[in-house]
Amino acid sequence: MSSVQPVGPATTRASVCMASYNGSAYIGEQLASILAQLGPADELVIVDDASTDGTVDAVRGISDDRIRLYEAPSNQGYVKSFEQAVRASRGSIIFLSDQDDVWIEGRLERMIQALEDHAVVASNFDVLGGGPRPSIPRLRSGDSNRRASNLAGILVGYRAYYGCGMAFRREVLDLFVPVPPYLRESHDLWLAICGNILGSIAHLDESTLLRRIHGENATPSGWRSLRVILSARVVLLRLLGEAWRRKAAQRRLRTARTP
Repeated sequence: MSSVQPVGPATTRASVCMASYNGSAYIGEQLASILAQLGPADELVIVDDASTDGTVDAVRGISDDRIRLYEAPSNQGYVKSFEQAVRASRGSIIFLSDQDDVWIEGRLERMIQALEDHAVVASNFDVLGGGPRPSIPRLRSGDSNRRASNLAGILVGYRAYYGCGMAFRREVLDLFVPVPPYLRESHDLWLAICGNILGSIAHLDESTLLRRIHGENATPSGWRSLRVILSARVVLLRLLGEAWRRKAAQRRLRTARTP
């Protein structure tokens, strides 16, 4: 396992950051769909979360210098793995990617285009094989600038912010990391909160990937208990407060540096 470099300035164009875990059945197809869209100045950063199947072998079996693989010595959870991948990235644009989806042709360039004017972008997805989508409504471009509505939607649970459909500019890193230690899931909602707190998030009407729905998705597919739902809402409220605090701290730092 290579050592992870600290967050620093961009040295490449786009970084695709993936957390893998026991995904040998699907990861090859996903990697092929991603690599087909990457240019020579892009990279694919994968943090494997101590898989016990052939996931690491599947990644190593692909001969491509744009792939950078890190192996966690023990299982740390997908939020920590994504954070590790993001910290190790070198791109001016950072994509989040699941291990078991398929990117639609043109996704990378379409999202990079949206990031010319926004700090964070979130797209929709279709289900691989044409199956039913989750019941949460699709994102609408017309809601991009409705910050208060988007934040309320995150709290209620009707804004379809999925990490597999999100990307952000490197300047967001100082807000996004370190990920609050109490966050054990929904790093994508944390990123969405950061984008909306910054007032700079774009929703894409179109789908940019095909999401594979199966019994081992990290995102729960069934109903949760009331206790779990309430606990998740408390975490989201804490995240809102943390994002505001970090933004205010950044503003104070910029003011102090201004002559």
